[in-house]
Amino acid sequence: MKTADRPAAQVVVALSGQDQNDAHTVFSALRTAFGSDRPADDVPQAASGGRPAVWTATFDADDVRDEPAAARLSAPVTATLQGGYTAVDSLRRALTAAFAVRMVGTASGDQEEEVQLRLESR
Repeated sequence: MKTADRPAAQVVVALSGQDQNDAHTVFSALRTAFGSDRPADDVPQAASGGRPAVWTATFDADDVRDEPAAARLSAPVTATLQGGYTAVDSLRRALTAAFAVRMVGTASGDQEEEVQLRLESR
């Protein structure tokens, strides 16, 4: 991923939930659509004691690839996307292709926004 000269294209995605397989499913869908700082074989690790965990990855909204296919989750996942307005919107649209997406909240700044989404299987 070569976004050092295009920071507005970078979107940091933080996923929270209890199942690392669901996090892997979401990150895999996003890696289908965009370049990432994480390789495909980078599988999120479970939190000890069955506690909720937060997993993060950075995606390049300018490195457009394929539209992700619909994917199944074992439970709802909360996704927080932070980056430039256009880049965040591109990732949100890609997630909508793979999951049922509900907007939970937003915070806006001059050049960036943070969007919190609830992802579920369709």
